[in-house]
Amino acid sequence: MNKIKKLTHQTEFYIFLVIIVLALIIQARSDQFFTGNNLVDLANALIVPALFSIGTFMIIVSGGIDVSFPALAALASYIVTVVLNGMNYTGPIIVPFIFAGAIGLACGAFNGLFIAKMRLPALIATLGTQSVFRGILQGALNAQQINTLPPSMKEFGQSSLFVSQNADGVTSMMPTAFLALVVVVVIAFIILRYTMLGRGIYAIGGDESSANRAGFKVVKTKFFVYCFAGVIAGITGIIRACMMNMVHPTNMFGMEMTVIAAIVLGGTSITGGTGTLTGTILGIFLLTMVQNSLIMLGVPAYWQDFMTGLLIIIGTAVSSVQILRSQKQRKPSLSKAGS
Repeated sequence: MNKIKKLTHQTEFYIFLVIIVLALIIQARSDQFFTGNNLVDLANALIVPALFSIGTFMIIVSGGIDVSFPALAALASYIVTVVLNGMNYTGPIIVPFIFAGAIGLACGAFNGLFIAKMRLPALIATLGTQSVFRGILQGALNAQQINTLPPSMKEFGQSSLFVSQNADGVTSMMPTAFLALVVVVVIAFIILRYTMLGRGIYAIGGDESSANRAGFKVVKTKFFVYCFAGVIAGITGIIRACMMNMVHPTNMFGMEMTVIAAIVLGGTSITGGTGTLTGTILGIFLLTMVQNSLIMLGVPAYWQDFMTGLLIIIGTAVSSVQILRSQKQRKPSLSKAGS
């Protein structure tokens, strides 16, 4: 009974219920949701926003925020592709990933310098760096769409783990890039669950002063999460380019609001200190499912926006109720301890 009660107090439980109910409704209306092709297409659409959400989740849990990662990803993928094309690069895919990760690390360190070292407000700082990254991309580099990728990037984008085929012969490919998402999730999970660094990320988001008194290295931890998110964003930019078989300088712009909304929808407090990777993945899956499945049902775009916004509001409200409930439960224990 206690386990059931604890489960019903978690936002992830309600997000999962919403996913199941919506899936059943969509299946009843279209008879297509639980087909192999549709599930593979959903997983395909999930890869890029889910990768973005992992780094951003760690930043938000630490009490910060980042809106610059789509511009960072676009900048990294463009620079890497232009340089490697200019070199007529024909080597393995690991080099573009390392190159993009290094650019992401440098840009993430740029964010971390302002936020962790100079203590600028995270939203203002990343709005500024977002404009800087965009300015470099569209101004200094005069970025245009690139339709020719290095061979290894093209091959990676076309490679698949398996292919699903329906009765009509239509196929859907599960891209190899899905493995990158699995690897990043595992790395983030290990950091957050089993290391002092992970405990420090949660502690700083909960109460920075208390975390500092407890011995956590606040500046270094904050600097790390922005660098880590930068590396993920840079790699995600390459994955996006490979999957689309081209580099478009602006097609990731605007994803920051959807990703942040999905993280909050999954139960992460926007002020930091609480949240889980499970909730984040469920939140991004729910939004991806709504966007993709409503298109499948032929729902007009403005209703898709309405449904997405409604889910965000409901999810945020549920998250707030859970936080208030936990605060009320802590107050009696604190008063007993004081007496």
